Amino acid sequence: MSTGGDMVEKHSGLSAVKSASRVLDVLELLAQHQQGLTFPELVELLGFPKSSLHALLWTLHDRGWVALDEDTRRYRTGVRAWEAGQGFVHGVDLVRVADRHLRNARAELDETVQLAILDGTDVVYVAKVEANHPFQLVSRVGMRLPAYATGLGKVLLAALPPAELEARFEAFNFERFTDRTLTSFADLVDRLAQIRKDGFGEDDGEYTEGIFCVAAPVRDHTGAVVAALSCSAPRPRLDAREVDPQRIRELVRAHGHALSTDLGWSGATSGTNPRIPSTRR
Repeated sequence: MSTGGDMVEKHSGLSAVKSASRVLDVLELLAQHQQGLTFPELVELLGFPKSSLHALLWTLHDRGWVALDEDTRRYRTGVRAWEAGQGFVHGVDLVRVADRHLRNARAELDETVQLAILDGTDVVYVAKVEANHPFQLVSRVGMRLPAYATGLGKVLLAALPPAELEARFEAFNFERFTDRTLTSFADLVDRLAQIRKDGFGEDDGEYTEGIFCVAAPVRDHTGAVVAALSCSAPRPRLDAREVDPQRIRELVRAHGHALSTDLGWSGATSGTNPRIPSTRR
């Protein structure tokens, strides 16, 4: 039988659309071969007619679910599959697992600690633990901010493939919020390169004057960056040395790593695994 032009197979009394099953077969196979597969290899492993497979690959490539290396002619999993995987991790489990780490970081630093994910060119706050100081950072769960102007956002942008980063910021208008705000894609690329080298990102008054923020990546079991964890403090407290910026950096990286471990990351892609330092100043 057919439905909307698609052949339908029967599985345990349920109907499965044949073309949909084939799409999933392609994606599942590519997920198992991170180095990618050529078209002949895909034909051999899947057993699909060449014309059908070519049409499937063209559609998946056009929608970003499959990427094609023009030099090697190998197909691999595309960025949309990665984003869909993020959507799974970004649910309740991420916030639930992160809660202990956010509270521990806040207890050690007594500054506001936040967790955020990336959506397009925005960073979205998904969890926050307030400091006990009268001066509070103006943010809330569900709030969106431009990623290029925040420590959290830049850490998340630094994890994107270069082509995906460029596509997201094509014809983008970089608004200036303070004198420190990045105002060009070239400047952003330079800053992201430094973040990848350092393993953390900072926002020193780039979105809100007088707020210093340190952020670190949070990885899932595959090593993909699925969120970022940050600590924010008012500049006057840092300038008065009530808060040590280096200690913030160490603790944020350590708690980001600890949360990543709880999400199943082995730390294999990291040169060193930061330890949570002593709470003594």
